[in-house]
Amino acid sequence: MVLTDKFGRAITDLRISITDRCNYKCVYCRTGNEGALYGDLPFADYLRMARILVGLGIRKIRLTGGEPLLRKGVVDFVRELAALGHANQNGNEPLDIALTTNGHLLADLAQPLKAAGLTRVTVSMDAVDPDRFTRITRVPGGYDRVLAGIRASRRAGLWPLKVNCVLMRGFNEDQIIPFGMFAREEGVTVRFIEFMPLEEDRMWSPSTVVTLDEILGRMAEYRPLVEIPHARSETARRFRFDDGLGEIGIIAPVSHPFCGHCSRIRITSDGKIRTCLFSVWDHDLHGEMERGASDEDVAEFIRGVVVKKEERHHIGEPDFVPASRTMVHIGG
Repeated sequence: MVLTDKFGRAITDLRISITDRCNYKCVYCRTGNEGALYGDLPFADYLRMARILVGLGIRKIRLTGGEPLLRKGVVDFVRELAALGHANQNGNEPLDIALTTNGHLLADLAQPLKAAGLTRVTVSMDAVDPDRFTRITRVPGGYDRVLAGIRASRRAGLWPLKVNCVLMRGFNEDQIIPFGMFAREEGVTVRFIEFMPLEEDRMWSPSTVVTLDEILGRMAEYRPLVEIPHARSETARRFRFDDGLGEIGIIAPVSHPFCGHCSRIRITSDGKIRTCLFSVWDHDLHGEMERGASDEDVAEFIRGVVVKKEERHHIGEPDFVPASRTMVHIGG
């Protein structure tokens, strides 16, 4: 039976954060002072959670962090997840396993991850200018490493290869056209993400958001875009350049919310279920397991949590309450 919330949305996508440690200190995410707050679980615990959730209808699993490639054993974990998909799904369709990374450690791991069963990768990269990249990440020399990771992933066949850029006014909104050029030159899909109130500094305001309409208008100064179809549950609206070379996506949760078609739940690095990025509470899945719950008990717990999934977020509304965790401690 497919997991369904009280609004009739089928839950088919799972994000598992395997650490809240990160080797970057991006200005829109972290203060630069906080480290890991919640810690990691053994991979065996994440694997059990995933196995039960696959049995409940999950078809896509994305590994996140923090920075997931900091975890030793991540390649073996991907291999175990891939085997889990084949063992538990009806028919021959394998589990779709993806990973979101800052790309700093990706160059050496792209091919092993692909061989282990990783389907695709998304790289977070917020500027295509090395100096600007360093100012945003506060990590010198990272740009060349990330670019090498992107190119290694493309060679390995991790496809579609997406590059995510969080736009923040005053930091990198001038990177829109350079990223359009980058998408065409590197053969990747660049996705712009509206800045959301999930940063440790809690400095978000509506004025910091570079909206979907603004992004489209700026890109049109470079070259016309043509919208292409996307699945209802996809977070991004998708566009190609008029000559068919290069794809752009825009994830616009602030100006164009897509909550009505959300198909996702998240598990934090310490084993809590979050039914929305902006949840104000967690649900202690790992605690249930630690207390000796059977697989059937865990599945029932998950069903009870999912049915309570929030209808939508309230960003920018008078009654908005910030999420109980910031992004690095939730998992992207």
